[in-house]
Amino acid sequence: MRRTTIALVPLAALSLAALTGCNPQGAGAGGAAASQDAASIDSVNIIVPADPGGGWDQTGRAVSDVLTGASLVGTAAVSNVGGAGGTVGLASLANERDPYTLMVTGLVMVGAVETNAAENRIEDTTPIARLTEEPLVVVVPATSEYQTLQDLVDAIVAQGQGVTITGGSAGGADHILAGLLLEEAGLSGADITEKLNYVPNAGGGEAVSLLLGNNAAAGISGVGEFAEYVESGDLRALAVSSEEAATLLPDVPTMTSEGFDVVYTNWRGLLAPGGISEADAEGLTSLVTSMHESGAWKDVLEERGWTDAFLTGEEFTSFVDENIVDVSGTLKNIGLIS
Repeated sequence: MRRTTIALVPLAALSLAALTGCNPQGAGAGGAAASQDAASIDSVNIIVPADPGGGWDQTGRAVSDVLTGASLVGTAAVSNVGGAGGTVGLASLANERDPYTLMVTGLVMVGAVETNAAENRIEDTTPIARLTEEPLVVVVPATSEYQTLQDLVDAIVAQGQGVTITGGSAGGADHILAGLLLEEAGLSGADITEKLNYVPNAGGGEAVSLLLGNNAAAGISGVGEFAEYVESGDLRALAVSSEEAATLLPDVPTMTSEGFDVVYTNWRGLLAPGGISEADAEGLTSLVTSMHESGAWKDVLEERGWTDAFLTGEEFTSFVDENIVDVSGTLKNIGLIS
């Protein structure tokens, strides 16, 4: 069987920094000038391109709490600009005039830009840092008849639209994972489109409500968004998408151990407006690097079960370039875009 993995190894590709006119450097690359720029940043605005309650919201508020709690900035206001898989927030960032603005981004937005044919693209922004990586988990209500991942996939293949799956935005990480599982079950792109009844939601809270109300047969999201409901017994986890067991759900099997050769993890990071000066980009990168090195951020990673996946500068730019290519190819393969 073929293992389906979204690659996390940077590829030498067209630089986003070249497209935006910026060349943010990695940790330490800016030297004393970058450190001084970071020290001069007294406040930042943080855009969360989703409604409250989901992984992006958790990330944005964690960044805000650590930046202010560690006295790295005086204020770090968070605003939620949800809709269309983050592309509404991306449009908001494109119109932002404050260079000290950070927007949460990730794999979901990469897919949503393609499925929505968004006018504003990630290539038009200034990449600052990749922060975390997190596996996804497939869950069902505690009373569900589906005891294993195979049970659920078999039901979708047999019943098609009669089995509703809820997750994040159309074309996002959750939607792609559902398609990959059906591809592993032997369906083609056209068959996947016909069979998969995927109901997108605007945040983790909405997905939980649909599942607990028995308005969806299964849900897919980041482990951190469903873990507490699995632990409480309200939801039952069928499998996680990481290669190894997830920290927050150590007893839940992986998809590979369940016979599905799929390893698929979500990533989250930060972007700044396109066209900002090199000094401002370096200052933001230095600021986020200081946050990453703080004990408070390490505590957040442990509490949330997020894997540290920190990248800055050209390495992060190259990673995003490659991710855009990979996700576009995957979306075509599973029939979500033509």
